[in-house]
Parts: sequence; C-alpha cells; structure tokens
Amino acid sequence: MANRNLKDGNSIQKLDAQKLLKKLNKQAVKSIKSPDGDIIDCVDILKQPAFDHPKLKNHKIRMRPSSYPEGIVFEESNVASKSAPISQLWHQSGSCPEGTIPIRRITEEDILRTSSTQKFGEKNLQTSHLPSYAGGQRVNEHASIFVKGDKYYGGKGTMNVWNPKVLQDVEWSVSAIWVMNDADKQKLNAIFAGWRVNPYLYGDNRTRLFTFWTVSSNFQMTGCYDLRCSGFIQLNAGVAVGSTIKPLSVYNDTNSQYDITIMIWKDKSNGDWWMQYGADKVMGYWPSSLFTHLSDSASIIQWGGQIVNAATNGQHTTTQMGSGQFPREHFGKASYFKNIKFVNGQNQMVPADNTFPQVDRPNCYDVQSGRSDDWGRFFYFGGPGRNPNCP
Repeated sequence: MANRNLKDGNSIQKLDAQKLLKKLNKQAVKSIKSPDGDIIDCVDILKQPAFDHPKLKNHKIRMRPSSYPEGIVFEESNVASKSAPISQLWHQSGSCPEGTIPIRRITEEDILRTSSTQKFGEKNLQTSHLPSYAGGQRVNEHASIFVKGDKYYGGKGTMNVWNPKVLQDVEWSVSAIWVMNDADKQKLNAIFAGWRVNPYLYGDNRTRLFTFWTVSSNFQMTGCYDLRCSGFIQLNAGVAVGSTIKPLSVYNDTNSQYDITIMIWKDKSNGDWWMQYGADKVMGYWPSSLFTHLSDSASIIQWGGQIVNAATNGQHTTTQMGSGQFPREHFGKASYFKNIKFVNGQNQMVPADNTFPQVDRPNCYDVQSGRSDDWGRFFYFGGPGRNPNCP
C-alpha cells in the first residue's frame, strides 16, 4: 500500500509538473538544441513570460532606456541588435530571429528537483539566496564589498568567469552584483545578476549567466531566477539568461582570463531598473511597478562572491568560491572584480570608493582590494572552503 501511495504521489506530481510546464514554456518560433543539452526557445518578444504578471498586463514594452548614467556610451542604438554577440554555448547551434528573445526551456526535471510544484517559479525562493544582513541564513557565506549610507541608482563591475567546484546539490557558488534596499527580510527588495554554479537550480555544474529579483511583503516573497516567472522584460535576441557561459578562465594562464561586465541602473525618467551585459548589450529591464522599496532608489550596492555551506557532519564545505583560490594568488589564479562603480544621486557613474568588506569566514574565503590606472577600483576574492585553517 505504501508503495502504491508513493507511486500515486509521484504520478500526481508529474501531472502537476506538466501543467506548470505548459504555463511557463511559451510557444517557440524556433527552437535550438545547445551542445550542453539545453533547449533554447526563440519566443516572440511580446509573448514572453513577463507579461503574465498582473501588474504588467497593460504594460507597453520599452525597446530602449529613456536615460543612461552620465559617462556611459553605447556603441549601438538598437538595444535588441545581435551584432557581436557575447559567447554562450548555444550560439554554436544557431541564433534567434529578429523580434524574438532566447529563453532556456524549463524541463520536467527542473520542476521535480523542487519539493513541490508550488515552490517552483515565483515561490522558488529562499532567504539564503540573499546577503546575510538582508535576512539570509548562517550557512550563507560571502567574500564581497559594498557601499551603504546613501541613495544609489545602479552599479557596475567586470568579473572574470570560473567554474568553481560545488560539493553537493543543495549548495551553490555565485559571483554577482547586488542592488537592494537595506531592510529586514519582510520589506526586502533586491536585484542581482552575474554567474553561478547551481546544481539544484539547473541540474548540472555548468557556469551560467543568471538574474534574480525579489520583493518581500507581508511575509511573502515574490520574484525568481532568470525568466522562470513573470517580471523581467528581456529585449536582447542574442543572450539567454540561465544559459552556459563560454569560454571560462584558465587557472595559472594570464592569457586565458575571460570576464563579463554587468551594469544595473535605474532609468531616471520612468524608474525602471535596466540591465546591461557586456560592453554594450542591453538585456532588458525590471519595471518599477514590481517594486516597493526599490521604486525610488537602492541603499546598498554589493559586488563579490557568495556560497552556501551545508556544513554536512559539522564540517565546512569544500565548495569553492570564484576560482577556488585565495585573493593573494592575484591575476591568472584568483577571481576578480574590476572597475567597480555605482550611480549616484546626480546620475553619475562614479568609482566605488569608501566600500565596506563583508567577509564571513576569512580562513575559508577572503577579499583583497586595491586601485590601479587600468582596473580602477578592484578586488580579488574567493577561496577553497574547507582547509586546515577552515575545518
């Protein structure tokens, strides 16, 4: 009887998963099979998941920002252009036609990895995904720096890309930029983007571009990763959030350090939060109507690394952050952020001086910052996790 109940429960869960898939995966104009096994669906830009959000039912899509931070120059006027695309693995198999955006197809396995279909999508959130001062768990560990104490309207930074080893599926490793308000977890608004290795989320250990947003209100959290729920409006036809980044940096090879640049900024004209990936590719935006405490400005901009430590059997995890090397290893070996900047109240992109470190366990993961003519304000970060000084 127990086996039959278990079988019936699995059948119901699979049925629920199939129903959810029909809702989440939009009809594709074209589908592309990536070498890593992902399916990239080219979806009509006006039929993307964002417009399922109740606050965006009558939203008129904006094809370009109305304003930019001072000092930012874009090489192309059409933000949806596919010229000089940033390398992702699926590009080897094709491209999406004009008027569509690439979306990584969600699979039944993606949904079944969660404890229930109700916890997928906009409810697939844990406070441990956020910096600890914003309500995270003690298993969340950081090696990062941040600015705080003023009103901020965006952040920017260039980070090199690695494939850190993640010990188990319930853990992950991330390098990102955070834009958030300094509030308790019941009033938290946050946006962040970067690269991550997350077996639980993606079902593998590949390094992937990701975005995340959340709004907490009345003990409820909404938002999600990538395009797994409605909210973020994507414009770019050449980059798929949630997809594998290629190439990756090579340890001890100064000629094989590959990095990505991410900028998140607030459009002063309409309040939307925009994201740029690379030197000149505008990805899309989070409409201001999604947020409460980020509707005006952010109070924290943060750059750096974050891991989850499950502390199995009382031991620290060996999950790596960044390259898995400490900052003292420097260029070619350690993970870095360079040219870190934020947008001030005058809509100027300025260097991130007067930063504060957030290093939870320096014997496990650490930060070392500096300044140079070429890299501006920069820092190295990361570490191997468990070692003789981090038991």
